[in-house]
Amino acid sequence: MDMQKNPLSFQLDLKPEDFLPASKDEQQSLVVMRESVSFWKDGMRRFRKNKIAMASLIVILIIMVLAFIVPFFYPYGYEQQIRGSENLAPMQYSAQELEAIANGEKVFPHIAGTDKLGRDYAIRLMMGARISLLVGLVASVMILVIGSIYGSIAAFFGGWVDMIMMRITDIIYTIPDILLIILLGFALKEPLKQLAEAPGFGWLQTVGPNLVSIFIVFALLYWVGMARIVRGQVLALKESEYVTAARALGASNSRIIRKHLLTNCIGTLIVTTTLQIPSSIFTESFMSFLGMGVAVPMPSLGSLATDGLNGMNTYPYLLFLPAATISIIILAFNLLGDGLRDAFDPKLKN
Repeated sequence: MDMQKNPLSFQLDLKPEDFLPASKDEQQSLVVMRESVSFWKDGMRRFRKNKIAMASLIVILIIMVLAFIVPFFYPYGYEQQIRGSENLAPMQYSAQELEAIANGEKVFPHIAGTDKLGRDYAIRLMMGARISLLVGLVASVMILVIGSIYGSIAAFFGGWVDMIMMRITDIIYTIPDILLIILLGFALKEPLKQLAEAPGFGWLQTVGPNLVSIFIVFALLYWVGMARIVRGQVLALKESEYVTAARALGASNSRIIRKHLLTNCIGTLIVTTTLQIPSSIFTESFMSFLGMGVAVPMPSLGSLATDGLNGMNTYPYLLFLPAATISIIILAFNLLGDGLRDAFDPKLKN
């Protein structure tokens, strides 16, 4: 006699047909429509679909190859003066070079012409791009390190610590950076000149006190924007469950900031740092244009533009080439930063 199941019972009413293999239609309905991917893999996939950002990345890589690799194989030096080759137009030879070519010698052409001192302009453009890129990259790393540490500490501890630290950033915002660069350039000129004479510090004489003062100003002033961005991210993350679990397990404050909070802000940090590079390059180029950049004969895109401004009517390419190079570099980094933001910002995922 079959026992009837109590309607109030929670016991499952199992039947033999419930254990039959799923049909093809049922299996098809359970297929995952989209492959599960990690945050980085998903971001890179979306970044590769952005044609403008990928084109900007290719342009930046080409400029880096020209700035950092090609000068080692280029037949002319950035400070080499060639007699009789002053103010040559692009792809033009001097009388001495034409005579050497007629005698069967091989003479490498001046692709971008020469300046008023007979120096090959193409190699000076490449070295100027190297200086500008190095300034932008090094300054951005400094801003990233200082700003992320400062902002994460202010947000993590909160309270009066956050209030005091953020009021300091408000004060720093009011300091005029250009004026401070000029003052530091004059104040550090003699001390750096004496320091450059010491063994192992000859590179200070090469870059000059003005460029050192620019780096100091970057370290003193330009990190405040990064600190505010990191502070906002950490404020949103510090009450998460994994942070509470780390505290319960006895993790130190520094470990929580390094391993849990800043690690989860890495996407924002990369995007912000990428967008900071063109700003640093523009600042260095602007200061070099005013004559407060690297020491001569080391070229910079800004100093090359200044030299080309004097002969703009006669030799316009001496001004157009460095100005166009600055514009291309800044535009490429801005478009690359926009592409990274679109790819890694969760709010823009859809």
